[in-house]
Amino acid sequence: TADVQSNSTVAVFGCGGVGLSVIQGAVAPKKLGATDFVNPADFEKPIQEVLIEMTDGGLDYTFECTGNTSAMRAALEACHKGWGQSIIIGVAAAGEEISTRPFQLVTGRVWKGSAFGGIKGRSELPGIVDDYLNKKLEVDLYITHKFKLEEINKAFELMHSGDW
Repeated sequence: TADVQSNSTVAVFGCGGVGLSVIQGAVAPKKLGATDFVNPADFEKPIQEVLIEMTDGGLDYTFECTGNTSAMRAALEACHKGWGQSIIIGVAAAGEEISTRPFQLVTGRVWKGSAFGGIKGRSELPGIVDDYLNKKLEVDLYITHKFKLEEINKAFELMHSGDW
């Protein structure tokens, strides 16, 4: 969806399975090549201000993978004026709305949404499966636990708790 270019600055909001996949896609062929981890709780000021300072003006691309509408706005505001792109991947709760000041967009930032990474399922999904089978995509890195089918409820409880 974003067509991240070499040497671009990228921030991923939310590093679960989707966020880690975004990192992998942004830095292939490196292995999960995140260079910095920034925890918003470690700062008194808004995370977008921290990221703008870290990148000397803002990021080229941000990917919001949490579904949190406040994070969606922060991701847009962390983008560089003039060319920054913010891609929303996370799914917000039903009925939630996002908003921003028009200034954020008229200064050249772009806000996009993405489902399934923008791939065309019928024609492009087989290639992604081939990439996995040929070890070009390292999906197995995301497996933290294995459950039997009859333990599916326990698996979902663990996933929702964040204690994995």
